[in-house]
Amino acid sequence: MTEIRVKENESLDSALRRFKRSCARSGVLAEVR
Repeated sequence: MTEIRVKENESLDSALRRFKRSCARSGVLAEVR
């Protein structure tokens, strides 16, 4: 399970971007398909 922590002064958009990037790196979406 991919997990990211939103940093103190980080916008939700950039946190989501980081989350998507880490999902792609770990291959979560490929497994679902």
